[in-house]
Amino acid sequence: MAFTIIKNGRVLDPETGLDAVKDVVIVDSKILEITDDINVEDYLHNNEMIGETEENDIVLDAEGCFVMPGLIDLHVHFREPGFEEKETIRTGARAGIRGGFTSVCMMPNTKPVIDAPDTLAEVMDIAENTTTLQVHPIAAITANQDGEYLTDFQTLYDNGAIAVSEDGKSVMNARVARQAMRLAAEIGVPVFAHCEDINLRARGVMNAGKRAKSLDLYGILNEVEDIIVARDIILAKDTGAQLHLCHCSTKDSVELIRLAKEAGVNVTAEVTPHHLTLTEDDVDGTDANFKMNPPLRKKEDRDALIQGLKDGIIDCIATDHAPHTEEDKKLGFKQAPFGIVGLETAVPIIYTEFVEKGILTPLEMAEKMSYNPAKVIGVDRGRLQVGADGDVTIIDPNFEFEINPASFFSKGKNTPYAGKKVKGLVKATIIDGRVVYQNNGRNESIIETVEHLDEDYY
Repeated sequence: MAFTIIKNGRVLDPETGLDAVKDVVIVDSKILEITDDINVEDYLHNNEMIGETEENDIVLDAEGCFVMPGLIDLHVHFREPGFEEKETIRTGARAGIRGGFTSVCMMPNTKPVIDAPDTLAEVMDIAENTTTLQVHPIAAITANQDGEYLTDFQTLYDNGAIAVSEDGKSVMNARVARQAMRLAAEIGVPVFAHCEDINLRARGVMNAGKRAKSLDLYGILNEVEDIIVARDIILAKDTGAQLHLCHCSTKDSVELIRLAKEAGVNVTAEVTPHHLTLTEDDVDGTDANFKMNPPLRKKEDRDALIQGLKDGIIDCIATDHAPHTEEDKKLGFKQAPFGIVGLETAVPIIYTEFVEKGILTPLEMAEKMSYNPAKVIGVDRGRLQVGADGDVTIIDPNFEFEINPASFFSKGKNTPYAGKKVKGLVKATIIDGRVVYQNNGRNESIIETVEHLDEDYY
């Protein structure tokens, strides 16, 4: 029996509203106790519930730190199989653990696409053998993500797919999209919708408007997103499907989601840290680390997203972690691929720009980054309560540092936040009661508990 005791931390549990300095005891993989001021030596020697202890038991001092449920990212791209030069499941998982995440949902736009049980099994096997991070694969809606023939939702769901999605593109055929939602509703699997009218987007590379014209770049209208958001909400209402809208970026998306929720549609939504903090004005037309899809929008869109998040219209913060090689991002703004990394910057960006400024409380941060994501995918995590799984993220809100892509565990260094001074250091990540990452601000270590594959490859 192994234990981890977290002392003196500000414990945050969104489900119960707990926000107080407490000690947390985790035995094996479960939270045994949350209480006041444990005397560690006396507790261990006189508590019959503990039983025999092990040499690798750990006591962590979390004084001045937030102790929140392990963070859950609903939207990551780990690229494997097929694009291992950009990221692998192992390197992506290490980035996630460093960023304070204990669970992630992996999108299916790999090569081959995660559209069949054998590819799904391959991904799950690699994850099981290379990381302690909970990696939940999402399966494709259509074969090869070609938008024509539905995959076998039932078999994929039964074999471990947490949701279905066509992320990276939309299912453009409304008839196929409706069939998908009807089938998903019958099975009870969530649909993660990437909302983009690809015909209307055409050759766009950044937000449409005066800024794009001044930079001589093709623009992407807000309607590219809004049209599919509206369509998918209507289809979800019609079919009863559980709809989750990915990486929302426009003010009208927020309004459409609000109306849908008021009408009783089973819809949730996510927003990324970059859409919450950056706008089209940050794009200079040369640095492709500011090129993402959906694009950075106008200030009024960003403000609507922030208000929607604060009001609960937008449920979750997700990174849309999308690593690319340095060579890819140096192709120029018009030719470079869309996407930035986000797993290792999400906590400091959200803390610095929202919690420290009083826009979100620490408890609301935990809700948007852990509790609500867990509800979306139907996993019993995202809680800090007796009997809950021992997934915990410890954050030092006072430690100031500079974001340095060279230190990332991810293969991808493509971030628009390089050099930004932030607060909110992930001090420790605990998965199923085991401390898998620690950082005191000077030294950091990741503790592997699984067999390594070829280190040169991973």
